[in-house]
Amino acid sequence: MSNLAISVRQKKKRSQEQIRKTIAYLFLIIGSFVMAIPFLWMLSTSLKEQGVVFDMPPKWIPEHFEWSNYVFVLTEANVLKGFMNTMLVISLPCVIGLFTSALAANAFARLSFPAKNVLFMMLLATMMIPGVVTMIPTFILYKNIGWVDSWMPLIIPGMFGAAAAVFFLRQFFMTIPMELEDAAKMDGLNPFQIFIQIMLPLSKPALVTQGIFGFLAGYNDFLGPLIYINSPEKFTLQLVLASFQGFYNAQWTYIMAGAVLALIPTILLFFFAQRYFVEGITMTGMKG
Repeated sequence: MSNLAISVRQKKKRSQEQIRKTIAYLFLIIGSFVMAIPFLWMLSTSLKEQGVVFDMPPKWIPEHFEWSNYVFVLTEANVLKGFMNTMLVISLPCVIGLFTSALAANAFARLSFPAKNVLFMMLLATMMIPGVVTMIPTFILYKNIGWVDSWMPLIIPGMFGAAAAVFFLRQFFMTIPMELEDAAKMDGLNPFQIFIQIMLPLSKPALVTQGIFGFLAGYNDFLGPLIYINSPEKFTLQLVLASFQGFYNAQWTYIMAGAVLALIPTILLFFFAQRYFVEGITMTGMKG
């Protein structure tokens, strides 16, 4: 009887666990559908005619698919030009800025020097300063040196790294065993060689993750280009999309078509780098 009772309890436990998993999957499916609604509406709107966007009741599937909306934003609206400008603006900050952030993070994580913790706390304190506080002083500075209406204010500061990137990479560098560094020192490597030959190869997940963060931040930046760029030929992608919206009306079909096209690179980036992204997020903060 005792074995039978144990078997019944085990079956009941497995049944309850299966029910909990089913409920959890159901909530995940519902949540995924709710999160997908804005993207589905964006895609639907991008294929509609100009005058039927706000028809009631709303139509999710247009009666006539207006592929000409995509043709217009690709040929007449300079979306491709804006995309190329955006790539030019964010390429150097993403590459050089990531390298300089990794250098600083390696110093804070692996080296010993006076006032290291104080300097690191001062670096973190800069993250607490709202951007609106420094917006006007930095604009006046760049205006005085002649950088307004150029890409320089969007490129040069980012090449010196970011406090958030330094903090993120420092946490990852601290998970790498010190024995590897000690062995490299015995082989005659100096700190910079250890950083290049050991730390960077082992930190590929964290570097890719931070690279994705930096790419998305620059790719989606609207306020920076809006403040510093005046010439239409220098507009980034976000400014090109914003140009479809006027004072009294907005061409929503063109805006949504451009937004769909702008979304494609980010989806592809995450699709091909998701393994490193998940690994970098998981391992950061785990001090081994």
